[in-house]
Amino acid sequence: MTLLTTTVNSLWQVILVGLLFGAGLPAIFALGLKSLSAGAGGDTPAPQPSVAGRIGAVACFAVVLIAIITGILLLMSDFLASTFGIHIF
Repeated sequence: MTLLTTTVNSLWQVILVGLLFGAGLPAIFALGLKSLSAGAGGDTPAPQPSVAGRIGAVACFAVVLIAIITGILLLMSDFLASTFGIHIF
């Protein structure tokens, strides 16, 4: 029974991380693009997004950017520690 609970516990963690980084980040980025077009309308050739749309887009893009930077730092932390003696985490 312990093996089953350990396996299920590990499985949901892998699925959660896979959804977040596999499909979640592109979905958040797409949501940011969609919020840029929210409130944009009218007859002008280049309609401007609303203030709420801009705020939502900046928030979505910031989440994606922070996740990318964190991933790069996590991948590079061993290299920086062994090569230059820089410890990030």
